[in-house]
Amino acid sequence: MKTSKIFYVLLATVLGIIFILPMLWMFSNSFKTDVEVMAPEFHLFPKEFTWENFQTIFDGGNVDVPIFRWIFNSFFVGLAATFLVLLLDTMAAYALAKLDIPFKRTLFALFVGSLMVPGIISFLPQYLNFSNLNLINTYYVLILPYSGGALGVFLLIQFFQSFPNEIIEAARIDGANKWHVFTSVLLPSSVSIVTTLAIFTFMNVFNDYVWPFFTVTDLEMRTLTAGVAVMATGSFTASYGKLMALATLSTIPTLIIFLIGQKQFVQSITATGVKQ
Repeated sequence: MKTSKIFYVLLATVLGIIFILPMLWMFSNSFKTDVEVMAPEFHLFPKEFTWENFQTIFDGGNVDVPIFRWIFNSFFVGLAATFLVLLLDTMAAYALAKLDIPFKRTLFALFVGSLMVPGIISFLPQYLNFSNLNLINTYYVLILPYSGGALGVFLLIQFFQSFPNEIIEAARIDGANKWHVFTSVLLPSSVSIVTTLAIFTFMNVFNDYVWPFFTVTDLEMRTLTAGVAVMATGSFTASYGKLMALATLSTIPTLIIFLIGQKQFVQSITATGVKQ
């Protein structure tokens, strides 16, 4: 028994190092000069600590980096998309799990089946649709593609189906209609799973750079991750220290949000495993 515990501890430690080391390397390089970053010898921590990389990003210097606008765009798009996902996915999951609607099984099968379709397949059709509607370089093109997710519906259905029907029937006897059951009974009981979905959705939208990179060409409309991609192939091509500083800034928000919400994440895993 002790041997197995030691094995799992060692395995978790190795996996933790594998995941943490690239982030630590990025964070360390953000405080190095470009010369030190490009040096052939390996050293994890900077020999010459400097704030110049971050100062250049925030002050601009000779490079146009609208960092504050990029940060605003990323948070605005992430929060708006997360709100839409929570609104639409919770209502869809409630209808499929607890309401008597036509073709319920067929609709659920379509939701599950859509999870098997790679997202890149819908990239070009979505781009052409937004282009025909003249929505390129707008917040609409950055928000609407994330507004509904089959994964969120699938996760919420599993939780709603495990929710005791007796409680719902008791609420209806007390005079609650379907909307009151949804808002006053189900949602307050599903805070953990909804919070987890919100964290995953926000992190997914905030970290995505492929869609914002190709659908937004105006520098002021870029998100933070798309801005990193632009700088990596543009002004910061040979300035790895500044590029690492910009990448660090794009990583910190999602890392903080995950650390804050990890308790809810663990609770949601426990809750979805409890059956009636």
